[in-house]
Amino acid sequence: MHVLFRDGLANWEFLSQYTDDPEGLEQHLQSRTPEWASAICGVDVKTIEKFARMIGATPRTYFRLGYGFARQRNGAFNMHAVTSIAAVAGSWLNPGGGALHNNGDIYHWDKTLIEGLDVCDPDIRVLDQSRIGAILSGDNQTLNDGPPVTALFIQNTNPMSVAPDLNKVHEGFLREDLFVCVHEQFMTETAMVADIVLPATMFLEHDDVYQGGGHQHIILGPKIIDPPDDCRSNHDVIGELADRVGAEHPGFQMTSREIIDQTLQISGWGTLEHLESVHWIDCQPEFDESHYVKGFAHKDKKYHFSPNWSELEPQGFGPVDSVLPKFPDHVPVIEESTADMPFRMVTAPARHYLNSSFNETPTSIRREKQPTVMLHPDDVDSLGVHNGDEVRIGNSRGELTIVVEQFEGVQKGVVIVESIWPNNAFKEGKGINVLTGADPIAPNGGAAFHDNRIWIRPL
Repeated sequence: MHVLFRDGLANWEFLSQYTDDPEGLEQHLQSRTPEWASAICGVDVKTIEKFARMIGATPRTYFRLGYGFARQRNGAFNMHAVTSIAAVAGSWLNPGGGALHNNGDIYHWDKTLIEGLDVCDPDIRVLDQSRIGAILSGDNQTLNDGPPVTALFIQNTNPMSVAPDLNKVHEGFLREDLFVCVHEQFMTETAMVADIVLPATMFLEHDDVYQGGGHQHIILGPKIIDPPDDCRSNHDVIGELADRVGAEHPGFQMTSREIIDQTLQISGWGTLEHLESVHWIDCQPEFDESHYVKGFAHKDKKYHFSPNWSELEPQGFGPVDSVLPKFPDHVPVIEESTADMPFRMVTAPARHYLNSSFNETPTSIRREKQPTVMLHPDDVDSLGVHNGDEVRIGNSRGELTIVVEQFEGVQKGVVIVESIWPNNAFKEGKGINVLTGADPIAPNGGAAFHDNRIWIRPL
């Protein structure tokens, strides 16, 4: 953005009509030079300059921002900064231009029935799942000064593998006074430590409705086959629990199809009968809406270079002392490398796994082969190791043994461990999240899976 303003490539017509404070942003960016950025990210100044000019010379520049982009301690601020580039360049006004993180709002679901929003008690605390290790360890601040958690009912997640700060998670789950019930399709690491495991249905064994993530359609997922004996859907189990504890809400007594039908109607998408007849509903808004030609979704219809970050803290999960920048910026909160821990680790997804899904599938395991730490060739040489050697990696949270994979696609000092492998794929019986931090990130919590400093030692 500094280069766009400096070289006359900023779209001032767009900025004046559609943004809140372009003059203030330009002033703020004067000290955010390519040299300043290069010192932070390690990309050379020449490349930064070339990239900026490519954006300025290409009106239809489009930024596709994935979820992993925000999984570091500066993530939300980086996301805001990159979408701001599209505003400075005026990319939104061009077909195919602009920026996208998530298209979830185009479905405008009314989740009152599905989530019981009409009867939610605001006095009942909500805890940050990414802090489950601290929660089960009795951290008073994470518990909101409330009583300890002594029972867990778990659906749709596998925290004994996927949660950060895994040593603390494992300690918490093995408490003698903790009762755990897991409703699952597979014997996951979390199911293995449960007191009771309830078998769950799979996608073809219950009625459901889906929205696209990579496309813009609502589709019906009808029940095709009967499940094995005793397997029940999430809805059936929750309804049965509600009946036993005396919880009352119309949704508990409704069938899945009835809930789908009513949710479609109150969300403005017609009836279930209509969806069944047309097979899918295309929810893509017209160009003027999806490209904000009539204004952005703030009261003043402006894109906000200077956002009110406090509006984004509904649960208060963010760090208490977080520094919230006025304009797009880099905030010095990431885990920088140190003399003792000179490498920065990213736990990016493996191509054939999805979190811990599919990591029990023989074909996926055969393609992924084994957990590896991907290192730049110069780092491999400096450590005195070779491709395929075992090394020890660790930090203040824990350590583990892993195989070296030489890879030229990373900067020196940056390592990638593609994830998530099962815990038993590692010699110590605990996976890569032993090394990831669970400290809450600004402004609204979550885990920094791709922002962890580590040491590496040859074996």
